[in-house]
Amino acid sequence: MISTLPTLILALLIALLCGALYHFARGGSGWKLLYYFGASALGFAAGQEISIWRGWVVFQFGALDVGLGAIGSFVFLALGEWLSRFEAINKSGL
Repeated sequence: MISTLPTLILALLIALLCGALYHFARGGSGWKLLYYFGASALGFAAGQEISIWRGWVVFQFGALDVGLGAIGSFVFLALGEWLSRFEAINKSGL
């Protein structure tokens, strides 16, 4: 479990790095970069929780499972980008 401030900061930095790399590869505006940062942070946290819950370890660095956290980040980034491509359909004709 992430219990110290330095571990939390390292986790956030790795998650933000994953979001920045995804933005560099996919492109987009500044708002899209902020969206990627949020999705990446949520995905990294989800990856950490799965690592703790299931006992899986991909690449352990101290208290962090960086490997599963990065996998969670990129899964959330891909899913978030896919969901953000849907547009509302205005059926009223106005």
